[in-house]
Amino acid sequence: MPDAIETAPIENYQVPPGCCDELLADDGTPLPHAASLIEALQRLGPAALHAAGQRRDTIFMQQGITFEIAGSDGERRDRPFPLDLVPRLLTAAEWTTIKRGLAQRIRALNAFVDDVYHAHEIVRAGIVPWSLIVSRPSFARPVHGVRAPGGVYCHVSGCDLVRGGDGRWRVLEDNVRTPSGISYVLENRVAMTRLVPELFAGHRVRPVDGYPSLLLDALRAVAPAAEGHPTVVVWTPGPLNSAYFEHAFLARQMGVELVEASDLVVRDAVCYMRTTAGLQRVHTIYRRVDDDFIDPLEFRPDSLLGIPGLVRAYRAGTVAIANAIGTGVADDKAIYHYVPEMIRFYMSEEPILDNVPTYLLSDDLTRKEVLARLAELVVKPTSESGGKGVFIGPQASLAELEYQARLIEDQPSQFIAQELVHLSTAPTETGDGILAPRHVDLRPFAVFGDEIRIVPGGLTRVALRAGSMIVNSSQGGGSKDTWVLDDETQSELSPGTLPTHRPPRLPDVRYGGWHGQEQQQQQQQAVGPGPVAAE
Repeated sequence: MPDAIETAPIENYQVPPGCCDELLADDGTPLPHAASLIEALQRLGPAALHAAGQRRDTIFMQQGITFEIAGSDGERRDRPFPLDLVPRLLTAAEWTTIKRGLAQRIRALNAFVDDVYHAHEIVRAGIVPWSLIVSRPSFARPVHGVRAPGGVYCHVSGCDLVRGGDGRWRVLEDNVRTPSGISYVLENRVAMTRLVPELFAGHRVRPVDGYPSLLLDALRAVAPAAEGHPTVVVWTPGPLNSAYFEHAFLARQMGVELVEASDLVVRDAVCYMRTTAGLQRVHTIYRRVDDDFIDPLEFRPDSLLGIPGLVRAYRAGTVAIANAIGTGVADDKAIYHYVPEMIRFYMSEEPILDNVPTYLLSDDLTRKEVLARLAELVVKPTSESGGKGVFIGPQASLAELEYQARLIEDQPSQFIAQELVHLSTAPTETGDGILAPRHVDLRPFAVFGDEIRIVPGGLTRVALRAGSMIVNSSQGGGSKDTWVLDDETQSELSPGTLPTHRPPRLPDVRYGGWHGQEQQQQQQQAVGPGPVAAE
């Protein structure tokens, strides 16, 4: 971390032991790149910051910028999306390292997905066991041997990064199925410019609002040959889905149709969209529906969310699907363990961004060592998302430790263990304008078409409860606007950044949560309870 600068510290601000802070040194004085922001916050004062937060909540509720959360009675209710008005800052140099590391990782993951469904070279080399790959719930046998159009599988990625107590960035997990949250990145920036414009004074902050056009370019780039512009659609499970706002938002911003399964049909291995003028050929589908629900002829036969025959059209190469069917095998938490070796194997490079030290519990010796240290480690289910089932040993009671040990002994292949990372903190408004340290992570978003481009910054997620390191919104977390500070030597049009033009603003549309794609809500309406399909 950079050296601190001599300026008035934030009153009573104490960085937790073993952690580093994103804006402040241990004594509460600002880091050099954050000095002007801290001064602006001090000029604004607690009362004005708290008042801006109240305006935020009122506006968000009026505009439907809300998030579903279950109450103590089990009922799900809307609350204003939890945006903290103190931004997180990244320097241009930091961002360059992150951007390069993410691009390297995404290329390796893309190569791995291609290899899994074709040559199995990494298996033949003895690096990743085939038995592990085929046992993953997201391994899609129906597309084995099918090559995605353009050779791109991970069209949209959202890898989660954390900064440890040593100040180094590490990848916590990879999200290459249907990563969500980009709509909040865009709307957070709009809200910040309207509610606390004075905080931007003296900063050159890289823009994020070109993402929709960036995504559209990537989707067109992988489309099968078409006369004129290929037809792109966004496929949503429907309005009951918790991430529906994001689906509608991106469709409107890209200027493409938002469709459900009933709007699409496959004829002679070609996908079409029903329109008032008849059937129209569809070339690329940006799907926000998980694999299990895509095609009832190939996956779940009871799915009413899918399109019969879509996998047949995909096999024929007449339609591109983003992200490609079967990419989930690459973001399984057991596969995550092998990503550094993937980078070395496929790219002959050393990883720029490290993994968190991770242990596979199916190995008897490793499991024995982990169980002996369970009170020091974090345990995660391999195929869950949204923070579900995460066990944090240092915060667990003796009874909880014993229960987790039994779960591991019963199903060792269903869990991984990781060393505890003391997530960095950032000043966060906790009520009445008072700032206190809260743990954060970072989810940058990348799109892969002709090349990989990464939105400057991404979604900073923040654990709003004191001491908590669970940042997922479904578990009570919130978000921050993430600023990448510009450097005049950096070009906005260099790889990994965005074009400068601004797409039209979206009129008010109701938001849903982005924490998980609960497709079973629709499924249950028609066929009764089924497994959760999480985004």
